[in-house]
Amino acid sequence: MQIQVNSDKHIEGGIRLEAWVRATLEERLERFDDQLTRIEVHLNDENGQKSGPQDKRCQLEARPKGHQPVSVTHKAESIDLAVEGAAEKLSHALEHLFGKLQAKRLTGHLEEVSAEPQEEGESQDAMLQDEFLEREQALRV
Repeated sequence: MQIQVNSDKHIEGGIRLEAWVRATLEERLERFDDQLTRIEVHLNDENGQKSGPQDKRCQLEARPKGHQPVSVTHKAESIDLAVEGAAEKLSHALEHLFGKLQAKRLTGHLEEVSAEPQEEGESQDAMLQDEFLEREQALRV
């Protein structure tokens, strides 16, 4: 997984900041290492030279293999807090994405099931209950 760090002219830190950002992201997102090609980091000070609450922003864009990019943003009082908050958000977003993909592989698509014709005398509720129980059993295996 490649990590590219970009910052505006108001963010100081250089090589040390870049190394810290990479280490933080590698630690937080280690379990997704095989599933990501690249993470782009954008650090900004939204107020420039002026200080203010929540004026540091970290945007992370992850590139999962074979899927659309996932982007999150977090604003905080400091760059450290902004990076840590964005890393947490990205971790949750990737868990959600890969969890949904795994569930689809295990259970199939809902559209395929609902497109099947119903037999006479069988209610829609009974079909949904049977489908739910089958999927629940497949997840346990």
